[in-house]
Amino acid sequence: MEFIQFSERDGIALVTLNHGVTNAINAQIIRELSEILQQIKGNDGVHGVVLRSANAKFFSIGFDLPEVYPLSQKEFSAFFHRYNLLCLDLYTFPKPVISAITGHATAGGCIIALCTDFRLMAEGRSLIGMNETKLGLPVTYLADLLLRDLIGGFLARDIICRGDLYSPEAALRMGMIDEVLPLEEVVSAAIKKIKDLVAVSPAVFTLGKTYRVRSNEAQVRSTAKEDEQGFVTQWFSPAARRQLGEALKQYAPRGEGDG
Repeated sequence: MEFIQFSERDGIALVTLNHGVTNAINAQIIRELSEILQQIKGNDGVHGVVLRSANAKFFSIGFDLPEVYPLSQKEFSAFFHRYNLLCLDLYTFPKPVISAITGHATAGGCIIALCTDFRLMAEGRSLIGMNETKLGLPVTYLADLLLRDLIGGFLARDIICRGDLYSPEAALRMGMIDEVLPLEEVVSAAIKKIKDLVAVSPAVFTLGKTYRVRSNEAQVRSTAKEDEQGFVTQWFSPAARRQLGEALKQYAPRGEGDG
């Protein structure tokens, strides 16, 4: 079963997360999304990417706990490394990437959205945020950098330390997302925005993005091994295992994220 669907509309790639209801991130999603991004990168006929969900309940809940929680330390280290490479691929992708968020975007799913150039979110009851600290985990270094860039260090500090989730309106006020729209308008607005961004010259957007991401990319790559090791160590700490185990109980019986 494929967990990522791909289609094209007017030169814009529609990349759709389709892993059950929650779009929980597992090894297959990472592999498929990474492969699709590489294909799009080399396709001159595609001018940008809209990353969306196949449903209106979840953009992505984050890591697929039923699959990821039982992994050995070596296996989880490899998984986490591939996830971080995917995030960097998204963040440095040379064409515009817009998240069309039509459901909850939490933890690792929120980080995926932060790695895109713009975030358009549907109005309603969906929540967005990084609740890692409530699970006994840090956010990734890239997520920390991106959040500080978007909303400033003072507010980013509070958001990361609290681990709360926010409504679309609250996220918009803080600067985590760029626009709140009716559900049925989110994807079409994302497509239009990409067309506007590349209307004069796609090369200008690419060069400007290269400048914008260069410093953060260099910082993340320079400490990647050390940072990943620190996260993995904390993932297997007693406190995190307890919290993750409780989180696993909450949604594993519903079959969410198990493909």
